Amino acid sequence: MATFEPYAPEFTADPYPTFARLRAESPMFYDETWGLMFFTRHRDVHALLRDRRFGRDVRHAVPEDEIDGSAFARIYPPQFPNWTTYIRESFIDLEPPRHTRLRRLVHSAFSKRAAESYRPRLQETAERLLDRALEEGRLEAVGGYATPIPLTMIAALMGVPAADQDLLVGWSRAIVRLYDQACTPEEGTAAELATIQFVDYVRSMVADRRRRPTDDLITALVEAEVDGDRLAEDEVVATAILTLNAGHEATVQAIGNGLLALARNSEQFQRLRRDPALIETGVDELLRFDSPLQMFERWVLEDVEWRGTLLERGTKVGLLMGSANHDETVFRDPEELDLGRADNPHVSFGGGIHYCVGAPLAKIELDVAFSQFARRVSEFELETDQLPRTPSLVFRGIRELPVALQ
Repeated sequence: MATFEPYAPEFTADPYPTFARLRAESPMFYDETWGLMFFTRHRDVHALLRDRRFGRDVRHAVPEDEIDGSAFARIYPPQFPNWTTYIRESFIDLEPPRHTRLRRLVHSAFSKRAAESYRPRLQETAERLLDRALEEGRLEAVGGYATPIPLTMIAALMGVPAADQDLLVGWSRAIVRLYDQACTPEEGTAAELATIQFVDYVRSMVADRRRRPTDDLITALVEAEVDGDRLAEDEVVATAILTLNAGHEATVQAIGNGLLALARNSEQFQRLRRDPALIETGVDELLRFDSPLQMFERWVLEDVEWRGTLLERGTKVGLLMGSANHDETVFRDPEELDLGRADNPHVSFGGGIHYCVGAPLAKIELDVAFSQFARRVSEFELETDQLPRTPSLVFRGIRELPVALQ
C-alpha cells in the first residue's frame, strides 16, 4: 500500500516529492481515510476528467443502496443542509441534463469577451496596490495584492458594494473548508453559517435586481433565458455562491503561489520583466507549477476496469491534479519553472464537460496581477521562508507572503 499522508507538515509545505514517488511506485492507490482510489499520472487524470463513466453527481445513475455511504455523507453532509443544498447543487456538481441547462444559461457571463471588459478595472487596482507597496518598500502579497485583485473582479461582476466586500472573503474562506477531509466539526458549522448568511445576502440582491436591473452577474442570471428556460431563484443563488468560491478563493491562491514561485526563481521573474509577452505562456506555467486546486473527485457511474483494476459503481476516485501537472512523462523538467513552456497540457482547470467555465476570467486576473507586478517591481525577495499554509489536499495556498520590494 502506498504511504500517503496529505496532512503531514512536510507534504503541506511541498507535496511534489511525494507525488513523484507515488507516480513511480503507486500510480493508482486506495486511501482508507478519504475512501478514494487516487490517480497520480497525467494520462489517467486527463482521461478520467473526460470519461463520461465518471461524474460529479451519482444520484441519477446508481441506486442509493449501491452508493458508498461514507463518501456520500462526506459529499452531502446531512448535518449541514444549507451547505449541501446551495454548494452541492450548483452546476459544477451536477451532471447532464441539469448541468447542461445551467451551464448554457450562465455561459455568456463568463465568456472571454465579457472577461476582457474587466481588465481596465483590474489594472487600476493592481497599480494602486503597487503604488502603496513600493512607497513602503514591502508588501504582504496575499492580503495586500493577491486578495484585492480577484475581489475587485468578483465585486464588480456581482455588483457588490465596497462596504460589503470583506463579507465575501470571510464567507468564501469558511465555505470552502467543508470540501476537505481535514475539516473540523467547528469549521463545518462555520461553513453552514456562512452559507446561510450568503444565501440571505444574495436573495436580497436578487429582489433588488428584479426591481432595478443593473449591469452585473446577478441581473444577468435573473434575466438569463434560453429557448424560454430561465433560472429558478435557488439556482441563481447557488450560481452566485459558486462564482464567489471558485472565482475568489482559487484565484487568490493562484496569485500567491505564482508570486512565491517567482520569488524563488528570480531568473524567471527577470525574464518576464525583459519580455512581457512571456505572460502568454507564463500564466499557464505558473498554474501548472504550483496548482491552487490540487485534487478533484469523481463518482464511478458504472463498473469500470481501469488498467486491470475494477472500479465499482457508486464509489469515488480522486484525481491528483498537482501530481498530474508534474508528470515527467508529459512535462520536460517538471520541477523547473519555465515561463516560456509552450507545450503545457496542464489540468489545473479540469477537463471535459466540467472544464472551468470561469477560466477566461481567471486567466485575465492572473495576467494583470503578474504583468503589472513585473512591470512595476524591479526586484523582490521573501522576508521569511516560514510561510503559513492551511493543511488541505484540495486547495493549496499560503496565508501570508511578506516580501521586500525594489
